[in-house]
Amino acid sequence: MNGEPGEIIERLVRLLADGRFHSGEELGHLMGISRAAVWKRLQQLEPLGLSVHSVRGRGHRLAKPLDLLNRQRILAGMDARVLDRCVGLDLKFAVDSTSAHLGRVAGEHPSGHICLTEYQTAGRGRRGRRWISPFGSNLYFSLLWRFQGAGQLGGLSLAVAVAVIEALESVGAARLVLKWPNDVLYEDRKLAGILIEVAGEATGECQVIVGIGVNIGMPLLDGNRIDQPWADLTETGARLDRNGTASALIGSLVQSLERFERYGLPCFLNAWRARDALYGQPVTVQFTDSELVGIGRGIDEAGQFLVEHEEGTERLSYGEVSIRRWAS
Repeated sequence: MNGEPGEIIERLVRLLADGRFHSGEELGHLMGISRAAVWKRLQQLEPLGLSVHSVRGRGHRLAKPLDLLNRQRILAGMDARVLDRCVGLDLKFAVDSTSAHLGRVAGEHPSGHICLTEYQTAGRGRRGRRWISPFGSNLYFSLLWRFQGAGQLGGLSLAVAVAVIEALESVGAARLVLKWPNDVLYEDRKLAGILIEVAGEATGECQVIVGIGVNIGMPLLDGNRIDQPWADLTETGARLDRNGTASALIGSLVQSLERFERYGLPCFLNAWRARDALYGQPVTVQFTDSELVGIGRGIDEAGQFLVEHEEGTERLSYGEVSIRRWAS
């Protein structure tokens, strides 16, 4: 047999990605394995969420074509300035989590290294939540960036959220808003999430891994496993090109991190406030053993969430915020 099992699965998926019928003989010849081995590998596509249609005399095809990520297409969509900072783009078929993978290899790479994947077996969101990551449907990537001093990173998650929403707007997504601290919503449903992990000292060099997940075309069966209302780009009017969207997101993120290094959060405040989903809304903020009820009043200069309540205005740096719906 030629190649490791994982490599053979990847080659099989790439051959079937066009959505056309391919005979077992053709697939076996191209992969250097027997027809029986082809059939065995086809069965292994089901755990990835890929449905295979097999017809006697015609062969095998996927239920629908796949728009697989392509490194060259992603790089071609970036301008020269971004390419100078993106010193490495690692495209994986499958990983546990792009952020976990990047964390394990961070010492081998300089600032600006990126990991993208078609599939995450253990995608992670904020507050320990699982990020549902079906194969070839959405975007999952992480970027490594090094700053001088973790003490200078206040508000970084808000700046990254602005970078993400501006990138999605640039590919045609409309009516997107931001929910503090860094969720991108469409019609009150989560479209994209951000996870930022920091390691290092307050004054010395620190390592930041920015993880981003964007729902492009979430399969309904996978969407049913998500524990909160969700949306995907198919609803927003955006151009549905995963590679082009990846280029736009990476470009916006890199340029925003450069701006944040120089100027901090203040240069992102107007963009954030213009898209604030919570301003003027009745909100509940959940803490570990308590909650705060009030009206959202935006963010302050440090990116803290302002909640007006009976005893004044509270400035919050943490907490899980939700909009209170009035009983009808």
